[in-house]
Amino acid sequence: MKKLIAYRLVLALPQLALVSLLVFSLTYLIPGSPAAAILGVRATPEAIAQVEERLGLDQPALQRLGEWFANALGGDLGVSFASSLPVTDVILDRMPATLSLVLGGIVVALVFGVAMGVLAATRPGATDRAIAGATSVGLAVPEFWFGLVLSLLFAVQLGWAPIVAYTPFTEDPAGWLQGMILPSLSLGIGAGALIARQTRAAMTEALAAPYIDTLTAAGVPHRRIVLRYALKNAMVPVLASTGLTLRILIGSSFVVEQIFAFPGLGHLLLTSVIGKDFPVIQGGVLLIACLVIAMNLLIDVSYGLLNPKVRPQ
Repeated sequence: MKKLIAYRLVLALPQLALVSLLVFSLTYLIPGSPAAAILGVRATPEAIAQVEERLGLDQPALQRLGEWFANALGGDLGVSFASSLPVTDVILDRMPATLSLVLGGIVVALVFGVAMGVLAATRPGATDRAIAGATSVGLAVPEFWFGLVLSLLFAVQLGWAPIVAYTPFTEDPAGWLQGMILPSLSLGIGAGALIARQTRAAMTEALAAPYIDTLTAAGVPHRRIVLRYALKNAMVPVLASTGLTLRILIGSSFVVEQIFAFPGLGHLLLTSVIGKDFPVIQGGVLLIACLVIAMNLLIDVSYGLLNPKVRPQ
């Protein structure tokens, strides 16, 4: 297992370097000057040139890229153009909201998806068809629509949940949990439908295996066969699809943040793109890439625990 972790970490280094290079290049292809965005529409060319010199934007692109890489390796992602605060502090201040939302979404997706998939596989017929129809709807409807409907119904009409959802966990754990219910549901329902279909297919294949007949003939209870033996084997392909689901959830969380007024990375990156705050954009995307790689590493470790064949020799 240590070899698997080391192998994934070695592969992560060139991935992060490539993502950083791509984002750095794309940000400087954005038309307009960050200095002009800072000074406003009435800024003179002389004032823009002075600000660009102060920010280091007058230097060659390769020199700026080399300096950014050197500083990033030391943990320094630069200073925000807009707030003059360290980019690391700005991002870490928004990270808890985004992590809370993604964590809530994946919990909803796994609980809903695995439960519905197991139920569909073990009850063919009307139940299976009903779950297949429900998952089709879940896959077709976008997350922001679920968010709007849930907020209008439970927050506006019934008043069961706060309209402004996010409360820091350190300030009010109960308020944090209450505010996470609707955003997590809106983010996780669609992903849960995808996991439900994968679970159903994997469970159907596992229940048709010869060892299931052997366990049944030996008198093992059906519930134990399903939950202890078939589900364990079915979770191998389900975990493989969970990695893709996580990447989808991270991207979708930025949209859900706007609906429920989450002060997360999505809102930060949106305002940074509009304001041409390049250091925040570069640092935010780099941190998101690290988050995706870390989650994929966790899934790979879980996958290796369930399936020893994937462990590197």
